[in-house]
Amino acid sequence: MTDQYKEFSEHLRKIGVLGSIGALLGWDNEVYKPEKAAGIRAEQNALLSGMMHEEFTSPDFEKIVEGLSADKSLSKEQAINVKKVHEDLLKQKKFSKEFIQKQSMIISEAFGKWHAAKTQNNFSLFEESLEKVVALCKESAEILGYEEHPYDALLDMYEPGMTTKKLKVIFANVKEQLVPYYNSLLAKKQVDNSILHHKFEKQKQWDISIELLKQMGYDFAAGRQDYAPHPFSVSMHPTDARITTRVDENNLCELIWSSLHEGGHALYEQGLDVRYFGQPQCSAASLGIHESQSRLWENNVGRSLVYWKANYHLLQKTFPETFAKVDVMDFYKAINKVQPGFIRTNADEISYHLHVLIRFEIEVALMEDKIKVKDLPDFWNAKYKEYLGVDVPTNTLGVLQDVHWSHGSLGYFPTYSIGSFYAAQLFAHAEKNIPQLKAKIENGETGELLSWLRTNIHIKGKLYTSEEICEQTTGEGLNFDYFMKYVKAKYDVIYA
Repeated sequence: MTDQYKEFSEHLRKIGVLGSIGALLGWDNEVYKPEKAAGIRAEQNALLSGMMHEEFTSPDFEKIVEGLSADKSLSKEQAINVKKVHEDLLKQKKFSKEFIQKQSMIISEAFGKWHAAKTQNNFSLFEESLEKVVALCKESAEILGYEEHPYDALLDMYEPGMTTKKLKVIFANVKEQLVPYYNSLLAKKQVDNSILHHKFEKQKQWDISIELLKQMGYDFAAGRQDYAPHPFSVSMHPTDARITTRVDENNLCELIWSSLHEGGHALYEQGLDVRYFGQPQCSAASLGIHESQSRLWENNVGRSLVYWKANYHLLQKTFPETFAKVDVMDFYKAINKVQPGFIRTNADEISYHLHVLIRFEIEVALMEDKIKVKDLPDFWNAKYKEYLGVDVPTNTLGVLQDVHWSHGSLGYFPTYSIGSFYAAQLFAHAEKNIPQLKAKIENGETGELLSWLRTNIHIKGKLYTSEEICEQTTGEGLNFDYFMKYVKAKYDVIYA
């Protein structure tokens, strides 16, 4: 390692440490922060964001990056790290420190307004803050620049290389293939999932989730689980990757699959190469790839029959009055029931993508000034009626259900569908590469799957794009056909 590259990596580590402090503040913001602390928390975040921006865009660091960009003695990985940082530096230089601090203040305040609005079922409490967030996103898009559509600039922050045009093709597949298949399932004799809606004590659900997370390989010495209004995961460092979940004592699905989903995110973070903390090599490739890890564990594993053949005894032992005489096959069908609903996080894994489609169309319309923030509740409800045939009862269960817009995360939602489609493709190839994978999962053995993901996905960090990682692992780029094949094989049996 050259002296200049060592200086480069040490500076990025310093910025990484600052970022980890911000992540810790963000975790506290949604888990433990007292209500009256919102004002000073916004100032803390703004100050920290400004410091990170100054450190990253400093002339001295830029000089180091430019020098390394011309250094032919670097290893392949070092050269990629420098290239990725140089690209990010050029983007960040477009933003002033004042803009970064303004952005941090608006987003910090928006979360508190969103939480109050959701709690009180009063969209007007959030409306003004959301208007500021949308204006901020539009300003960001113009600062960053784009070729075809302002939404492209936002997408690129979460899924590099993704465009509005490409997404429209992906969601055209959803409309043309997934929707007709979904409607065909709805027309069949419906699955009975009433066993999932008995009384399930909060602490007992929690204890089961801890056991399942341990079985996945989640390292509790390098993470923890807490409750939050909206489940999320956050990583300060590969040795501190935390998750949150939520519980409904009358719905068993709420906590367990939230924990599995967020646990999948955390496994990815814990699998990054800690030696390169702060560098792209110790960062996630994209949110689509990140989501592929959570959806793989939540659905391809966590909603599979073999997984519950291994773990159903936990439910029967903990809640014998409900599950002692219920066959595991009936339970498997219950947790995979397809039904229209108005809550994205509670949706079955087919209709889930209609929820994402709705959010994608809303965000594009906002960026195109085709709808105003004040009209969002009515527009949202009309979309749910159109695509899912449901009447949204309240704004709390409708337009206010997600935390993302309060974070300023326009462009984030599409990565959920992209991640699910990657997950199906990756899991199909994991089956090809790991002998008797499903039999091992049925025996409660998921370690080999985690090792395969560590080698093929996690350890690569951001050295490659999501498409490149997919091609290296499966031999081709993202292919929606894998997802259709997966759901048909699964649901043709459930709804036979």
